[in-house]
This record gives sequence, C-alpha cells and structure tokens, in this order.
Amino acid sequence: MAEVLFTAKKNLNKKGYLDIDVDPTMDLVEEINKLKKEKNAIILAHYYQESEIQDVADYIGDSLGLSQKAESTEADMIVFAGVHFMAETAKMLNPTKKVVLPDLKAGCSLADSCPAPIFKKFKEKYPDHVVVSYINCTAELKTLTDICCTSSNAEAIINSIPKDKGIIFAPDKNLGAYLVKKTGRDMILWNGACMVHEIFSHEKITKLMVRHPEAKFIAHPECEAHILNMAHFIGSTTQLLKYTQNDPSDTFIVATESGILHQMELASPHKTFIPAPPTNNCACNDCPHMKRNTMEKLYLSMKYELPEIILEDWVIEKGRKCIDAMLEVSAKAGFKA
Repeated sequence: MAEVLFTAKKNLNKKGYLDIDVDPTMDLVEEINKLKKEKNAIILAHYYQESEIQDVADYIGDSLGLSQKAESTEADMIVFAGVHFMAETAKMLNPTKKVVLPDLKAGCSLADSCPAPIFKKFKEKYPDHVVVSYINCTAELKTLTDICCTSSNAEAIINSIPKDKGIIFAPDKNLGAYLVKKTGRDMILWNGACMVHEIFSHEKITKLMVRHPEAKFIAHPECEAHILNMAHFIGSTTQLLKYTQNDPSDTFIVATESGILHQMELASPHKTFIPAPPTNNCACNDCPHMKRNTMEKLYLSMKYELPEIILEDWVIEKGRKCIDAMLEVSAKAGFKA
C-alpha cells in the first residue's frame, strides 16, 4: 500500500486528487463516519455538492455559514467539500489545523477571473478606496482586500462603510451591480463573473414561468440583471432555502447551482422545485468545479489527509484580516450559521 500511496502522491499535482482505487463494495458512508471519529475531523460541505456528500457532512451551508463554522470548530482536521477558495478561507481561520480538499482542482471561475497581480495594479488607481472582495476569490486577492463579504451579508458590509469612502468591489460585477442598486452606493466594479450564474436562459425561464404560473421564480444575486429583474425573490443560497420553507407557494423555479435543490426538497418534501435552465442543452445548471468532489475522493482525502491546503504565513496573516473584519460586521448584524 505504501507504494500505491507514493505513486498517488506523485500524480497528485497533475490530477488534483489521490488516484487510488476504492473497493466498490465498501460502505463509504460508514467508513467516512469512522474516520471522522478516529481523526476528530469535521466535514464542511457547500450546498452545491452532490447530495450524498451533503448527507454525510457535519455542516452544510453557504460561504458565510461555512466561514463561521470553520472559525469555531474544535476539530483537528477540516475536510472541505467545496472549492479551493473555501478551503483556503478555512485554513486562514485555522492556521494550526490540517485542512484537506478532496480535489485540489475544484476551483472557481469567479476567483480565476480576478488574478491578484492584475488587481493590484487596478487598485493602485484608486488609492483612497475601500476594497470589498466577495469571498469567492483567491487567498492572494484577500491580501489586497480591506473587508470580505458573502452574498448573505454583502448589503450589511457595504452599509458598514462610511458614505464618504469610495469602494472597489471585486470580483463579481453582477453581485456588485445588484449591491449598487440595493445600497445606492456608487462602486467601482471589477469585471468578473461566475460561469454557472451567467448562462441562465431568459427565454427558457420565461417559458417555464408561463407553463407554471403558480411558481415563484427565485434567483442568486450572482445572476445577470436581466435574470434578477424577473425574480420574485433574490438571495444567497441560505436565503433562497429559507424563502422556500417560509413562502406559502408550492412550486419554485430556482436560478442558482442545482445542488441546493437537495436541501430544499429535504426541508419541504411536499413542494416542487424546478432548476432554472441554462442556455445550453442541459436540464439544469451544475458547477463542474463543485462536482469534481466525489464520495470516493472524500474518503481518500480523510484516510490519507491529502490533498492538504498549504498557505504561506504572510498570506494567512494579511489575508485573514479581511475575513475577520467581515465576521465582526456579520456578528454585529446578527448573521448566524
């Protein structure tokens, strides 16, 4: 087995995960639960993960809730079933703990749209501005950021900044434009976007709404303005989930990554949830990065404690400040995981 693991480690950088065969007859849920106890590990999973990963996780949430749980956990190892920037955030909040990600190549198109060296030059043009970065960004970009936000707390974060201060908002231009509309603040927006939330089809959604006149159309603020303008409700994944639980409607058309539908169906089994269709030929909109994680990769990452998230000390020290600032404002505003 040592030789197999050595070969797998060699291939790790190319493939992004431990390439070891897993016995197909193994009860992965049972084995993962055993490893959690043996290693005092916690599994944090985003709503966009496959349903079976959500079901075995200790906590499921959006970026704000996951950050809060990562900060407060007493586990020795954090297993992050999400994408790379989320695991980096957990490492910044827990520099002495081991943080593993089932697949290192589970990235983020939005984070990739804002390279830190280019943003640094952009930022220099506005020296007196406060930099607010959506948490969906790289660790390096966080070192250039004054305060982070998530889609849950973004409005509260913007409102916490003195009105006489200019704001640069990065990297999501769609969330930024939505916040400009909500807060009335005139912000400088970086031109980035999420591939998942940019390909919803206005035409197909309109046809769905005609076929289901009783349905409420709900959308994530990373969507483009022409999609948000159609929505009955706009919110983060957690806010969308809560809306479907509390609203009396029994049918919802949901414009965000389709993984959230699993929790919606669990919370409201008597209601109908329809994934908003993209412009391609797929029935629903999946994030290919989120879906890189599998139960097999999750099991292997826990067993061998790889791939591990490693950040330089200066990145942790500088990058954490904007996350701490966000969590402080969130606590004051009453946001709880």
